Amino acid sequence: VQLQASGGGLVQAGGSLRLSCAASGRYNMAWFRQAPGKDREFAAAITWNGGSTYYADSVKGRFIISRDNAKNTVYLQMNNLKPEDTAVYYCAARIANSGSFDRISNYNYWGQGTLVTVSS
Repeated sequence: VQLQASGGGLVQAGGSLRLSCAASGRYNMAWFRQAPGKDREFAAAITWNGGSTYYADSVKGRFIISRDNAKNTVYLQMNNLKPEDTAVYYCAARIANSGSFDRISNYNYWGQGTLVTVSS
């Protein structure tokens, strides 16, 4: 399984960015993020068919995860960005359909990460 994340960059607070993750197949997918000096944390997840989505409380109402299965691509639309959203964002894929969607250990494959920097 190959995952290729893209779309990071520098944006001012209140702005928007859209991240993309191209996968080599159709999987349950998620975005995690890791801020400088902090542990990696869950941001959002989507089931393989797009039927269910999950969000961390910190991004709920601002971020939207979606997918285009014709392109095997998952997106993370990030709106109203805040400086505390600054992090390296990683997409991840899992094979299993059971278990918590927000647990790092439940994901089998990881992309290389893309840096999002939000200036105040």
